[in-house]
Amino acid sequence: MGRSTPPHAVGATRRAASTRTRRSAERPATVLVASDWAPIRAFEPIVRERPEAVYGDLLPVLRRADLRILNCECALTSATSPVWKSGAVFKGDVAHVAGLTAVPFEVACLANNHVLDYGVAGLREHLRVLTRAGIRTVGAGLTEAQALVPLSVRVNGQSIHLINISEGEDLTASAGGPGVFGWDVPLAAAQTRALKQLGGVVIVIAHCGLEYVPFPPPYVVAAFRALVEAGADCVIGHHPHVPQGIEWWRGRPILYSLGNFAFYQPTTLLHRKTGFCVSLRCDGGRITALELHPYRITDTGLRRLDPKEAQAFGRDLTRLSHPFSTAGGPARAWNAWLAHYGEAGFRAEVTGILDRMAADPRKGAAMFQNRLITMQHVEHWRTFLTRMVNGDRGGYSRADFQLVEEYFSRPVV
Repeated sequence: MGRSTPPHAVGATRRAASTRTRRSAERPATVLVASDWAPIRAFEPIVRERPEAVYGDLLPVLRRADLRILNCECALTSATSPVWKSGAVFKGDVAHVAGLTAVPFEVACLANNHVLDYGVAGLREHLRVLTRAGIRTVGAGLTEAQALVPLSVRVNGQSIHLINISEGEDLTASAGGPGVFGWDVPLAAAQTRALKQLGGVVIVIAHCGLEYVPFPPPYVVAAFRALVEAGADCVIGHHPHVPQGIEWWRGRPILYSLGNFAFYQPTTLLHRKTGFCVSLRCDGGRITALELHPYRITDTGLRRLDPKEAQAFGRDLTRLSHPFSTAGGPARAWNAWLAHYGEAGFRAEVTGILDRMAADPRKGAAMFQNRLITMQHVEHWRTFLTRMVNGDRGGYSRADFQLVEEYFSRPVV
């Protein structure tokens, strides 16, 4: 595995004294990026007792990379008091860090909506546990400055710069912190431009978008494209818990959602049990190759897709990516989701929250608040209600609508 130097902030990356010496020492570096990881539910005892086993036959693929990055979707902490929030809370134990070091993963992205599920104490211990294990972090911190600083490493002589942002469910670091690097796309773009001027590859990883839907909302598409236009060599998303499409914007890859990684959900739906990680070949300050590694999430861990499954995954990914081939395609794909959701979906969601409020007023209020302040829900409800008020369903293709229906009905065979 290639050696990595300690992280540095923007403008502080060390440069070799001799350009000739630096270039002669450079070799291509493979950076692997995976998505949501949490030792929860069926995976908790596996990660605790046999940490390598959760990765199944994907483990050799992970170990071939020179640098490995994932999204750590919980705090590894001994804290026992969760915070009050609208959704689920996730927690790993301190011992679960072996699930990261067993591979090993060298970088943990923390800009997500669960890193503060056990409060500031949980985050503080989480950071301490990761640091002791030699795992670098990006995207969250005990202060606003820590949350906002990018991570720069050198691998095989290649400079790799990482920026990690999130919608965060109002966990954005402000007034000094703590928290995550929130949904500040202009700031992330400014950092991207500054890092690109230093030389090397810039990768932006974002935790955002509406869960379980095959297509990203328009604001995510606009944000990811803006980051590429600012100089990002690749933009990668997660949080929807299902795979989404890929596009090449200005000649650079955008992967809208990798789906789940080592993150167990009790469901039989195919697309929630399928994910992929990506290997990026970095050379000379750019990405020269990209390889996808799809897998199935089973009750006992991950397994690589067999040839027939891999072919089916490729066909599905082509369908997911098709909307990006035309200028209005992403908007039409989003309209297909809104048409599927419909008035019945909106009434069911609101009724469910009101029922919860009747049984547990504080929880119900938190759920409503989340719909009003978190971008994914704001965009969803705003666009749906606007179309309903205007009597405009918006144009969409039958193929996109069928894919949405599949995402909520097609089981693992």
